[in-house]
Amino acid sequence: MKSHIIMLIFLITYFPIFGQVDSEIPLHKNEAKLHLTDLLNGRYTFGYERAVGNHIGISTSFGYKSKEGLLRLSGLDTDQFKTGDLTYSGFRVVPEFRYYLNEHNKNMLHGFYFGAYITFVNMTSEFKGLYTNENGEFPFQYDVKINTNSIGLMVGYKLLLGKRFYLDFTIAGPGAGNYNFKFTEIVAAPEEFWFDLNDALELISIFDLINADFDFSPDKKSDSLILPSFRYGITLGYSF
Repeated sequence: MKSHIIMLIFLITYFPIFGQVDSEIPLHKNEAKLHLTDLLNGRYTFGYERAVGNHIGISTSFGYKSKEGLLRLSGLDTDQFKTGDLTYSGFRVVPEFRYYLNEHNKNMLHGFYFGAYITFVNMTSEFKGLYTNENGEFPFQYDVKINTNSIGLMVGYKLLLGKRFYLDFTIAGPGAGNYNFKFTEIVAAPEEFWFDLNDALELISIFDLINADFDFSPDKKSDSLILPSFRYGITLGYSF
């Protein structure tokens, strides 16, 4: 009887401590995500994040970019080149590492975070139009493959909307990447086309902004450049 009383006193004394420890254990370590801002550009991106410890999150996002979208690359409209808007489609995979300043004790990781990411992109585009020089006008058409491997840092904030839902704001994500462009001939253009193309591509707004320096030639229909990369956006998430 005495031993039972001692055991009861032990449980009454230490049960609140055990209960407190259990209450601090994160209830939701898994999160499913939908990148809202990517939808504006015709990209459907879904992600998964796993809490590792009380401050660290490991995540991966998978996205498919259709040719549709609000953001488009302006085509060429010069004396030598006439093309439509440049569209592209393909896949993107983005692994991430995050460190949250808040401790993971309110159902999910939340608050301000900083981290690092790697981006793997495989895109295709159709480049066609009319090329003009002193010898006449020449229609052209090429399939373009764009492969990108980039790395960068990021900072953001995860806002809780309830016990399971949240909005994730990627505030800034500067980085740099290796961009590979490869042209496959469908309707060929004269050799002069490639030398004039190097100058014409710099007129495209995004390439002009980052001061891209292309070096295509009749014998070298591919090029690789180190260019800046950026990450930003708003994500809707659900924890479980």
